[in-house]
Amino acid sequence: MTAVDLPTTIDGVITRMEEIDAELPPGDGIACFNRMYLKVTKLVKENVTEGAFQDNAFLERMDVIFAGLYLRNVDAAKAGRRVEASWAPLFQARDNQVIWPVQFALAGMNAHINHDLAIAVVDTCTERRTTPDTPPVHQDYEKVNDLLASVEAEVRAEFEVQIVKVATRDAELLKHAVSGFSISTARKAAWATAQSLWHDKTSINPLAYDSHEAALGETVGAVGHGILLPVVPPPPE
Repeated sequence: MTAVDLPTTIDGVITRMEEIDAELPPGDGIACFNRMYLKVTKLVKENVTEGAFQDNAFLERMDVIFAGLYLRNVDAAKAGRRVEASWAPLFQARDNQVIWPVQFALAGMNAHINHDLAIAVVDTCTERRTTPDTPPVHQDYEKVNDLLASVEAEVRAEFEVQIVKVATRDAELLKHAVSGFSISTARKAAWATAQSLWHDKTSINPLAYDSHEAALGETVGAVGHGILLPVVPPPPE
């Protein structure tokens, strides 16, 4: 699938994610992230439909661009092409049955928020001829992150129920691994990154943006490796 073939509406994004969910076994690492992201996308659609954002058209477009950054990596992996550095740890570990679903889900959030979200903000602002600092871009950005946080909390709650079945030492290692991603920290960092990338994109140095984005991808990928530390297989359902 090329960039031209990526979904152009939220409904299209939801359909594509549902197809991915149907194609993959439940324990696949991408499937674990995809299930969580599908919940978030459906919540975004509900809020757009209800007119909950200050600029619903901007937000809907940003959501589609944001999702496309994930989907193009899914397509690359399926075609045997290299995925981006930020996503590589998750795709490399997706079949490891020692890694817990929460680790897969949070590793995906790490790649998608700490790397992709800032790019989605910049790309949407460029396309719609606005800036990250122009109201209500930041206000609506925060609202989307509230939706992400609510779904992340559900995933972590399920993890807390399961981890009591694990030996104390292993439980501590798992808790340390999943602490590598924090939605509250990530949302702030992603916004600062979006502003920095925007400055790069609009500066007189055309190479600044590309070098910044590449370095960001490597850094986010390193964090992903830590989140995906294999400790002990998850207990049976």
